[in-house]
Amino acid sequence: MDEEYDVIVLGTGLKECILSGLLSVDGLKVLHMDRNDYYGGESTSLNLNQLWKRFRGDDKPPAQLGASRDYNIDMNPKFIMANGNLVRVLIHTDVTKYLSFKAVDGSFVFNKGKVHKVPSNDMEALKSPLMGLFEKRRARKFFIFVQNYIENDPKTHEGMDLTRVTTKELIAKYGLDYNTIDFIGHALALHREDNYLSEPALDTVKRMKLYAESLARFQGGSPYIYPLYGLGELPQAFARLSAVYGGTYMLNKPECKVEFDEGGKVVGVTSEGETAKCKKVVCDPSYLPGKVRKVGRVARAIAIMSHPIPSTDDSHSVQIILPQKQLNRNSDMYLFCCSYTHNVAPKGKFIAFVSTEAETDQPAIELKPGIDLLGPVDEIFFDIYDRYEPVNEPSLDNCFISTSYDATTHFESTVDDVLNMYTLITGKVIDLSVDLSAASAAEE
Repeated sequence: MDEEYDVIVLGTGLKECILSGLLSVDGLKVLHMDRNDYYGGESTSLNLNQLWKRFRGDDKPPAQLGASRDYNIDMNPKFIMANGNLVRVLIHTDVTKYLSFKAVDGSFVFNKGKVHKVPSNDMEALKSPLMGLFEKRRARKFFIFVQNYIENDPKTHEGMDLTRVTTKELIAKYGLDYNTIDFIGHALALHREDNYLSEPALDTVKRMKLYAESLARFQGGSPYIYPLYGLGELPQAFARLSAVYGGTYMLNKPECKVEFDEGGKVVGVTSEGETAKCKKVVCDPSYLPGKVRKVGRVARAIAIMSHPIPSTDDSHSVQIILPQKQLNRNSDMYLFCCSYTHNVAPKGKFIAFVSTEAETDQPAIELKPGIDLLGPVDEIFFDIYDRYEPVNEPSLDNCFISTSYDATTHFESTVDDVLNMYTLITGKVIDLSVDLSAASAAEE
């Protein structure tokens, strides 16, 4: 281990694995270590016995749930936008050859106490029960504007400069009511707060276009895809990629103490009495607790069920977003469901997650609006974890720390963090103009 590396990566969470892969592909010499004896860190995937051990101690899972090994329960489940940046990163690094994806059946939104399919284009807007007759016509016009909008073609701009016009002003032009704005902003554009309304509208229009283009990609019922056997496959795929480019992986390395020189710059990492030298360290918040601050907490419920979520057209994989205003909360709630059709549970079993930014100390009560949508559950577990973000100055200490995973059930914010970190580490912007057809969804 007494070698010198360009970068040492600590923790095999998804963000760290993607960065390790990207840096290896760039020709950097990378050592990747984890104190755990498994891949994935906070974004690991558990079988049934491991899930029980984590939440129920020495109890054993009931036999009627089926074989433990048939379960791949992701601790941070997130769907992947079919045309989003994560897919571009997967193609850019050629990691797609290690993975199989399958389209996700449904994308829904909670509105006025009911679950509705998210309309994504002008035709769906006309059919959607989310809106009355006149509102549908207004929404259809807005959707047509968004569909036709091309950033570098002023003829499609209808006289508006979307780098100056706010989202609120753009929406006012079409006369949409607050209810329509709510589902467009949170379930289509995937904004997590409402401050987007006072920001330039270009970002929201681009997000809506990404949703519609992703939806069209696999002709599924949603814009999302998900790996067969769950997200646990992703860190391992990046580990294989890194190894192909000469990266070294070491699991089960206790302590992993980051060493600094007198000036506070990182010089290496020590584990079991040996020090590996390096110029830079990339890690999750748990490896450098003195350089992060707590910014919030995520409350979540994990349920095992024997049926799809009601009112989702029997979808075997689905996301439901519950916008904050619908619940009188300060943050959205997310519902994720996957099943045996993605090989994450035995036949007939479904895994559901309900998650949100915690606003109280009582996850069971706080998550009730989402849990109420699930119908009967075989088993349910509650969990609450802290979210951290870095407070160090990487240009001074050469430590690049990821932020903790948020409550969202899609990958957009996670990938943004990875791409920003990549630029901080290398000084380069990653080129994501790739041929998207290189990643295909598994056939039924």
